[in-house]
Amino acid sequence: QVQLVESGGGLVQAGGSLRLSCAASGRTFSRYAMGWFRQAPGKEREFVAGIDWSGGSTYYADSVKGRFTISRDNAKNTVYLQMNSLKPEDTAVYYCAQGSFGGVASRSSGYNYWGQGTQVTVSS
Repeated sequence: QVQLVESGGGLVQAGGSLRLSCAASGRTFSRYAMGWFRQAPGKEREFVAGIDWSGGSTYYADSVKGRFTISRDNAKNTVYLQMNSLKPEDTAVYYCAQGSFGGVASRSSGYNYWGQGTQVTVSS
């Protein structure tokens, strides 16, 4: 059974940084793409960033491009999201997701396992 456990969320001031981690277990981590999504109160879940099985290909939402960096360590079965220059509009619950195949995907339909989420709050 696949499990995804996020950590690293918290409260930070605007302009600050956080690094989210997602530890995966249950199937061969290095075979699948990973992604980060977020959901703010009253809004739909949205794609943030994705990375392919090897880490060689990444894709970002326009709203975070240049500020967020997704990476993975296949030896540790972990994916990361480094978030810099945070803005109040980045406030949301952030979810880690594991893809159904190796290529990076930007739609939730491309992912079939999800974590429970971690809260990120950015104060102005």
